[in-house]
Amino acid sequence: MNIKSYKGNYHVHFTDCFLSSLKSEAKTGDIFLIDENVLQLYRKQFSYFEKSNTIICLPSGEKTKSFDAARKLILDLMELGFKRNHKLIAVGGGIVQDAVAFVASILFRGVEWIFVPTTLLAQGDSCIGSKTSVNFDNYKNLLGGFYPPSNIYIDAAFLDTLSDDEIRSGLGEMLHFFMIGGRSDFKNFRDTFHHCCEDKNAIKKLTERSLEIKKEMIERDEFDEGPRKVFNYGHTFGHALEGITNYQIPHGIAVSYGMDMANKVSVYLGLLEENIAMESRELLSQVWRNTVFPKIDTKEYLNLLSKDKKNVGSKLNLILTSGWGEMFMKEVIPDEGFTEIVNEILNFYYSNNN
Repeated sequence: MNIKSYKGNYHVHFTDCFLSSLKSEAKTGDIFLIDENVLQLYRKQFSYFEKSNTIICLPSGEKTKSFDAARKLILDLMELGFKRNHKLIAVGGGIVQDAVAFVASILFRGVEWIFVPTTLLAQGDSCIGSKTSVNFDNYKNLLGGFYPPSNIYIDAAFLDTLSDDEIRSGLGEMLHFFMIGGRSDFKNFRDTFHHCCEDKNAIKKLTERSLEIKKEMIERDEFDEGPRKVFNYGHTFGHALEGITNYQIPHGIAVSYGMDMANKVSVYLGLLEENIAMESRELLSQVWRNTVFPKIDTKEYLNLLSKDKKNVGSKLNLILTSGWGEMFMKEVIPDEGFTEIVNEILNFYYSNNN
């Protein structure tokens, strides 16, 4: 898969052996930056590169994608003799992606980097799109830009080491592309979803289609200035759920709740037919099944919702829908009726918690 970008085309390769792909990619002087959990699981495979390449182990967790961590990483690279003609090879999930992409974008005014995504979230979504961001002080994703890798290698074998929650989180994130894609894509996901647990090829097919849907949009709006904003469908509500639960709900699962909330609010506003919202909920609930959903204070939740960066004044800028493939941004006043419907939805999740 070739992705058009302001930097020229970059490429997604689906491989059955990431090691063979990297053997042909890595040159002397290139540096590997690998998530600590991934390195622990695949130490034997990566030992092949230790003679000609340096491997830097990156800690798991948000601190790795901070401005302070980026500064330290740059100093480490300089001490190792990294030059502008060398490549950075990132292996891990979205945090590793953000950290390495940010450093690659500013070091020597930009150096080449390669990405090997090891989580379903990264394989089915974040690996393309060019976005890079790091946290600054207490501000999440404050610094960043758009700087894609030159090559992306996707190997489904990495999914074997993921937990059920991590798989469902990745599927939940991908599902929002299928909802945006239209009714046919929604039905495709629904028909394929139940085979994902026992058939890795089923996940691969969903991953490929997820990236195809995203590819079409990011090539139209790489810098997120207009049409691409529909990808926030489910995310405004989902981010607030993540925040109020201290990230106990995995991102893609929070997004699946968020899509359901966007649908029900759309019904409340007369934008969406109830039967479409319920048909969608039937599938969405399969993503969030067995998730512990705590009792949430509606006022606190609405307060978090009001702080979303897309809002203007006292109004909420929400991505709502009139059906599969019909998502749009709409200003909503958080009045008494809106508060009541949000309260009803949150109580539904809590009372139906498995």
